[in-house]
Amino acid sequence: MNTQELDKKYVLPTYARVDVEFVSGDNARLVDSNGKNYIDFTSGIGVVSVGHANKRVNSAITKQISKLTHTSNLYNIAPQAKAAQKIVDSSGYDMKCFFGNSGAEANEGAIKIARKWGESEGEIKKYKIITLQQSFHGRTITTVKATGQEFMHNYFGPFPDGFVYADDISSVESLLDDHTCAVMIELIQGEGGVQPQDKSEVQLLAKLLKERGILLIVDEVQTGGFRTGKFLASNVYEIEPDIVTLAKGIGGGVPIGVVMTSLKDVLNAGDHGSTFGGNYLCTTAACEVIDILSEYSQSGELEDTIKYFNQALENFYKNNERLFTQKVGIGMMCGLRVNDADTLSAIISNAKNNGVMVLKAGKNTLRFLPPLTITKEEIDEGFKNLEHSVSSL
Repeated sequence: MNTQELDKKYVLPTYARVDVEFVSGDNARLVDSNGKNYIDFTSGIGVVSVGHANKRVNSAITKQISKLTHTSNLYNIAPQAKAAQKIVDSSGYDMKCFFGNSGAEANEGAIKIARKWGESEGEIKKYKIITLQQSFHGRTITTVKATGQEFMHNYFGPFPDGFVYADDISSVESLLDDHTCAVMIELIQGEGGVQPQDKSEVQLLAKLLKERGILLIVDEVQTGGFRTGKFLASNVYEIEPDIVTLAKGIGGGVPIGVVMTSLKDVLNAGDHGSTFGGNYLCTTAACEVIDILSEYSQSGELEDTIKYFNQALENFYKNNERLFTQKVGIGMMCGLRVNDADTLSAIISNAKNNGVMVLKAGKNTLRFLPPLTITKEEIDEGFKNLEHSVSSL
């Protein structure tokens, strides 16, 4: 059997697979099983932040796994402690970290921290968490319920209580009450359509929550790790949350999830845990990824790449205004609003046939999440391929 046949026979059909199998890669380039080359504007949905087969990450991982891969969190783990230091220092916040394996797990940890804090704050139990209608926070039962997109709640109830959905940032205040422990937001909604929040509204919300004694959780699973130009989108928005969640690009392709918080004493031994979280493999990768991206940022190369990519995207948008209505996003988390769903599907299909991989977000957005280390040559080639992909539409 070939891979496609094995997949159909043995793997649950929870993904609408694109008919392609990649076998190798190099930075923003991929090669499929037929030897065809592609430019990757997806980076594994924002995961492969330092590119495919990054030599420094591969070397660090190889060196580590020749010694130890896993011992459990019952013991001290040097790369875990170093990764926590690098993450906290990069954020600029006074926080501590807990390591899991995914963004959903990081958000579960954030919810548990907020709920335990709410249980111990004052005489009234605080347990409600407000999220936004078009949010996405994960696939576990609790994070599905935290997700404000109603269609995702089908089939899987009953759910944990206590989640309330605001239409937008400006309507959060009207939903706050004595039982609210936290507000949880994405500063740029990824699955909701690459939708940035208004900076002034976010800053007003952060100020209001401080005054009301309610926690602010920022889900940076997709925006964290320099995706927006700074280490966190929270840094771009100039706010300081109580809890931040990270995953995806922090590991550069190795599964990792991080919840970091200024509430350093809320969780005690036994309150939370993860068998694999923060082991030698994933935190060694994270240390190297953060070092690479920090150097890339400090040298000015990241800023130059962001400007070059966004200019190329702007040119593509203007050349094809018959298909698109708006360019959106921040940094290297970008999107183009497409006129209709059928056109969006055709663009993605044609792009794959012409050797460039792009993503869908929400109902009508063509999403771009390239590796942060993508070269100008790779950008040029990718948009040249995209132009061919839309020329007949």
